[in-house]
Amino acid sequence: MRVQNLQSMLAVGLVVLSTSAPLVSAQTQNGAAAQPPNAPAAQATLTTGPQTLAPEPYGPLRSSEHDYSRGKQQWYNPVSQFTQIQVSPVVNTNSPRIDDLYRDGKIYLSLDAAILLALENNYDIAIARYNLDIADTDLLRARSGLSFLGVNNGLLTGTLGGSTSPVFSTSAAGAATSGSSSTSTTAAASPIVQTTGAVGGGPGGTSVGVGGGASGPNGINQTTLGAGPLVTLPEQLDPSITGTIQLERSHTPQGSNFSTNSFTLDQNQDEYNFGYNQGFLTGTSVAATFDNMRTTSNSIFNFYSPTINTSFNVQITQHLLQGFGPHVNGRYIAITKNNRRITDSSFRAQLLYTVDQVENIYWGLVGAYEDVQAKQGALQQSQQLESDDEKQLQIGTLAPLDVVNAKANVASDQQALIAAQTKLQYQELVMKQAIARNLNDATFAAAPVVPTDRISLEQTAEEQQPVDQLMQETYANSPTIEQAKLALKNQEITIKSVHNALLPQLDLYGFYGAAGLGGAQSPLIKCGQSTFFNPCAGTPGASIPFSTAFGNMFNGSGSTKGAGVNLTLPLRNRQAQAQQARAMLEYRQSQMLLQQTYLKMRMNVINQIYALQNDRATVESAQASLTYAQQSLDAEKKKYHLGASTTANVLLQERSLESAQDNLISAQTTYAVDRAALSELVADTLDKYNINIVEAASGKMEHAPQVPGLEAPQAQPAVPPLQQPGNTMQP
Repeated sequence: MRVQNLQSMLAVGLVVLSTSAPLVSAQTQNGAAAQPPNAPAAQATLTTGPQTLAPEPYGPLRSSEHDYSRGKQQWYNPVSQFTQIQVSPVVNTNSPRIDDLYRDGKIYLSLDAAILLALENNYDIAIARYNLDIADTDLLRARSGLSFLGVNNGLLTGTLGGSTSPVFSTSAAGAATSGSSSTSTTAAASPIVQTTGAVGGGPGGTSVGVGGGASGPNGINQTTLGAGPLVTLPEQLDPSITGTIQLERSHTPQGSNFSTNSFTLDQNQDEYNFGYNQGFLTGTSVAATFDNMRTTSNSIFNFYSPTINTSFNVQITQHLLQGFGPHVNGRYIAITKNNRRITDSSFRAQLLYTVDQVENIYWGLVGAYEDVQAKQGALQQSQQLESDDEKQLQIGTLAPLDVVNAKANVASDQQALIAAQTKLQYQELVMKQAIARNLNDATFAAAPVVPTDRISLEQTAEEQQPVDQLMQETYANSPTIEQAKLALKNQEITIKSVHNALLPQLDLYGFYGAAGLGGAQSPLIKCGQSTFFNPCAGTPGASIPFSTAFGNMFNGSGSTKGAGVNLTLPLRNRQAQAQQARAMLEYRQSQMLLQQTYLKMRMNVINQIYALQNDRATVESAQASLTYAQQSLDAEKKKYHLGASTTANVLLQERSLESAQDNLISAQTTYAVDRAALSELVADTLDKYNINIVEAASGKMEHAPQVPGLEAPQAQPAVPPLQQPGNTMQP
């Protein structure tokens, strides 16, 4: 009857197991959550169960020649697994390519060269490269059966200047974040993720770590990412061998000499025990022991002295319900693989952000350089006017007050020039710290930077595309969308695991063991001397070597075998229910957050297109105003030389010209910055600029970027050619 009841319970458990798996996999198909919010498939994801996205090829970027996800090979060198993995020291020197930009003590810098040098030298990119290898170490850890530690995947914004509000900054939960210096993490060191102190770092992009009412103890908010069975932990996939060798010598006083013919029990015991343990993704564990003991004693009750005992035992345990299957025991591996791809996407987001930042710095440098030239021209004009006024004053055709007015104008223009030069010098320094690692070189730090590129007003490819087509390209390229979709995959893995945690724990196990006995007859044993008891009766022999005792373990003479079932049935099961419900709620929340991200991205792109169109119109208007101001000044000067105008009128026209020049410089800088920002939003900067992301990940740039939509200034200085593939360095 008990056997029948056990079989019935096992059958019910297997039925529950077989029906629980389709709760996730049979509800939706790949790609639904990746559609824009107005797509029908995307709406379905908000009303149906969690979808299982189709697996994508896992081809991570590499930041070094060593694959940290595999560890050291032990077959040809077993000792290597116990040695340290060496990591190359950091490089804090500038790329030799910088030396190619010097000419006559100046640095002639194009935008292509600035981006190339940033890809090689910029600290933000160099630091982000390490995350690629750190994510690989997480995968290596997960392959051993342990939980993941997580990787910092937020944007690094340590470079000064340029953009101050990151466009891309997401966590593994798909929550978009923003900030200037913080980073977000994909996972914590346990199946429960802990995120602290980051705006948007919690589930649903909420603010955590502030100790508010929605926060946990100490302001910590926990999520269910990576959670699973509450009792059955994932199997330890790395096999382990244990060994114990113990030599023991004991002399124990006795109250009687009956067993030892003395009042002391002398015993020598040597143990040689070994064990082997390994788990498998199926929920199977294997434990084997091989124990050996050699004992000598002065007890007359031991026939053998020394006595040799040898035994082995093998037990196999299989989880049938909770903890069954690769989707539960391999969840850490699957999540860390997705986290590795999230890290790749975050590195691409870092490249997009830093390239856009370098562009902003470059156009700020261009604006400061043009402003200095404009201020120098204005000072020359005011000095010329002062000189003309001095001559007219000497011949008596001009009042002294007009000369004073001209002198005041010269002083004002000199002050404006000094301010513009100071701004240019600082902008040059900002440019240098973005494209170099070491500013201690006095020659490099003091060399003026001459920007050799100017922005063109030709329409970009993004402006010429229909909005819907541009948005589809944005959705396909955006690191934010990519990371959110991968985060949903991680949550789907978690949902499968917490579904399994609802089941009872039912384990089937079987074991087999054997023992052998041997040794030499104790000298205290005398055969045939007693008429009542013969201690030698039935013995297999006076001496049995270890080899014979070892062989007896395999002939069935001393075997032990058996099988059993362990059942743990939690009553009420509230902890598992709460965990499963929260996992589903967090998943639904992330789905809605993804739809909101689509909507926000569409609004941002459209707004940026409008801004770019307005910027182009502003530049054209500023150019027309500058032309009018220049012609007005020329006309006023002619009238002044003919005696039909005054110094005040000429100064007024000069001020109008300076204002028009400032407006044009500002409009051109704004247009250039907004054009770069649109490329970052659409996330096509790398392709459009011919930047190889694999080369950027390795730090060895073999191809120079090619930024479209540029033109040379009117007075273009001779520019030395940029060194092509060759002098590169590995961060």
